[in-house]
Amino acid sequence: MRGVENFKHYQDEVAEWRRYLHEHPELDYALHDTSKFVAEKLASFGINHIETGIAETGVIALIQGELGDGPTIGLRADMDALPIKEESNKPWTSRVPGKMHACGHDGHTAMLLGAAKHLARSRNFKGTVALIFQPAEEDGRGGERMVQEGVMERFSISQVFGMHNRPGLDVGKFSICNGPIQAGLDEFDLIVKGRGGHPATPHENIDPIVIGAQIIVGLQMLVSRSTDPLEALVISVTKMHAGEAYNITPQQAEISGTVRTLVPQLRNFAETAIPTAAQGIARGFGADIEFKYRRLEPVTVNHEAETNLAVQAARNLVGAAAVDDRIKPGMGSEDFAYMLEARPGSYIFLGNGSTASCHNPAYDFDDEALPYGIGYWVNLVEKVLA
Repeated sequence: MRGVENFKHYQDEVAEWRRYLHEHPELDYALHDTSKFVAEKLASFGINHIETGIAETGVIALIQGELGDGPTIGLRADMDALPIKEESNKPWTSRVPGKMHACGHDGHTAMLLGAAKHLARSRNFKGTVALIFQPAEEDGRGGERMVQEGVMERFSISQVFGMHNRPGLDVGKFSICNGPIQAGLDEFDLIVKGRGGHPATPHENIDPIVIGAQIIVGLQMLVSRSTDPLEALVISVTKMHAGEAYNITPQQAEISGTVRTLVPQLRNFAETAIPTAAQGIARGFGADIEFKYRRLEPVTVNHEAETNLAVQAARNLVGAAAVDDRIKPGMGSEDFAYMLEARPGSYIFLGNGSTASCHNPAYDFDDEALPYGIGYWVNLVEKVLA
């Protein structure tokens, strides 16, 4: 196993790739130029087995080791950007108005390409590495779609690993935990149906705005009084719309929000309890509701054996002190969860330094982190496929 000094000579070249991708962001599944760039780079490394068009614009490439037969492990990088106007003021700022790499997927893609170049040259492992370049992580469906299209079975992937940059964590440091590491994410839409009329005669109306406000407050009781305080549940109302005029009490109010939890069973609770509570409040004031609930990303759950392998690979790269293997889980969501449901694996965070937070217009991936990501992938492969 090798320390990060063995990978720093890749930094300038991989930074050029990263900055090119940053200048040319694409969204969701419409990653035509990005996937073409990835496929061309992979081919230039002498990789012969490259498949494109997976989940529309996903790319998977296989590298065979030279130390003998062995299993196939998957390494995943997400490629899509976000619909945000960039304010980083960097020389490589986005050239596409209203789109930017505000979550570091340009860095994730570039690091996996850097690791691919190294692994294609060294092939110092048994078995096979499947490089998974995924579209539509921000859409929340790209990972699920790749799994649904059978990539795990088609490429005989036995274990799968992911990595994401983390602003606020020093460059050169890693963080991870066994078990749940990122929350599951669901969305809901709720319509309060009242009776409209003139606001000068409120007694003749059933005001959906006032009732909606009561429902919003009431939903927080589900978190504070109906669930175990040691089990994370976050119900957030993020949209409310009602009415179009000052002098009209509207017929209905629309409320939307998200549910996040680290406990899969609490998704079942939320899906049942939210409409039950809302209906009770609404009917108490003579109104009714309509309710829709959509399950998006499941809880991202790291598997113990693969998490231990990830920790060992990171510590071999940067030393034990620079790897925190007991971080608290976060309430953000990640569609790599679908891959971890399909195969055992783990998901690790890589320090991005004191940059703006992800999804912020001023965010930029720190190129100083590139050798650490490349080195982690190489050490992981040589550890798992020894």
